[in-house]
Amino acid sequence: MSEPASISSGIAKRYATAVFELAQEENALPALEGDLDTLEAAMAESGDLRDLLNSPIYSRDQMQAGIGAVAKAMGLGDILANTLKLMASKRRLFVVPALARTLRGLIADHKGEVVADVASAKALTKTQSEKLTKSLASAIGKDVKLNATVDEAIIGGLVVKVGSKMIDTSIRSKLNSLQNTMKEVG
Repeated sequence: MSEPASISSGIAKRYATAVFELAQEENALPALEGDLDTLEAAMAESGDLRDLLNSPIYSRDQMQAGIGAVAKAMGLGDILANTLKLMASKRRLFVVPALARTLRGLIADHKGEVVADVASAKALTKTQSEKLTKSLASAIGKDVKLNATVDEAIIGGLVVKVGSKMIDTSIRSKLNSLQNTMKEVG
């Protein structure tokens, strides 16, 4: 891991742990999980929000006012909204995506769940998602929550990541393997 990435993950982990503990003390974990859904959806949809989080051109006051207005507009709870404002005052908004991932992991651990990242060439149907969730849950022995994404570059099949394990049944990886085999022969 590169140094900036390890610094960012360390910062995110400290904030995430604090937010998780505050929410746990106030019995607000379900509300925090809902706030995370809202925040992640907004980050995925809004280029302006991503710019605010990552751009160094905004002053601390502008970042704080901007993230405060965004948090209010999204209806985020006090714990997450105040954390985002604090992060803005410390110029740490660039770690918000890592904060969200870390918080997801802490909440999943608390609930006894495992998050599985699944990439497919086309969006999974509800039936496919349910079957995959059941098969992963039986293999792992814990409840599984899918984080499904679409990656057309894999052509077909799935790439499933659970913790440090990865299962790659994509056509892209099979073609790459075949190409490497042919290079060795030729």
